[in-house]
Amino acid sequence: MRAPTHVIVRFIDDNREEFGVEPIIRALSATDAKIALSTYYAYKSRPESSRSIRDRQLRNTLRAIYDDNYSCYGARKLWAEINRRGDVGHVARCTA
Repeated sequence: MRAPTHVIVRFIDDNREEFGVEPIIRALSATDAKIALSTYYAYKSRPESSRSIRDRQLRNTLRAIYDDNYSCYGARKLWAEINRRGDVGHVARCTA
């Protein structure tokens, strides 16, 4: 099974100073983590999606609510509390 693109790109970024981008991609082509050079550069130039920005914001808010309540809240209480606060707008129950 192939690793997600963001994991492969992070691996390349972590090792690019030592080995360079193209040699890493050539080495990865012999594994299940194949990625095209154009895919790597397209991923690097693509702006972050609004969905991932909102998910990150919700994750931080939900973590704060969870920690503020002695790490006892489950999904239902987290969902109710985040909607009660209203500082991030309405959140669907399946999101929380």
